[in-house]
Amino acid sequence: MVAPIVVMGVSGSGKSTVGAALAQRLRVPFADADDFHPPANIAKMTSGEALNDDDRYPWLEAIGEWLAERCETGGVMSCSALKRKYRDQLRRHCPEMALLHLVGTPEVIGRRQASRPGHFMPASLLASQFETLEPLGSDEHGVDIDVDQSIDAIVESYVSATGSTGR
Repeated sequence: MVAPIVVMGVSGSGKSTVGAALAQRLRVPFADADDFHPPANIAKMTSGEALNDDDRYPWLEAIGEWLAERCETGGVMSCSALKRKYRDQLRRHCPEMALLHLVGTPEVIGRRQASRPGHFMPASLLASQFETLEPLGSDEHGVDIDVDQSIDAIVESYVSATGSTGR
């Protein structure tokens, strides 16, 4: 069994790309949390305004429901999950979920963001993402992997570190 995996990190860290590659490697479904945002959230971020916890709550509930449907069969979800309480909200739906935290410096992430023209999350919000980010706690099932390497290397690092079980 593969526990559902949440690929987390700040905007521009490569969550969607890594998540899709990891799901393909593990032969499980993939979903991008961006697709779960209501139009009001997208409009707010597009205008350069950061989401608050009230904005995020229903979005995280929808993501949690997707994870809950895959607690026994596995799946990969890309989701920023920047705060511990957001990850706790997701875990209430699927306690077995694992985390792959994509870490990088603001300079590396900024370069990556600059190569994504047309994304609704403007680069101006990157600083707020780093301010909001809470590292994984020692009691959270997850691993930190540096984003400054190839997608294949990131996926291989995760699979090697977890034995490809999602833990």
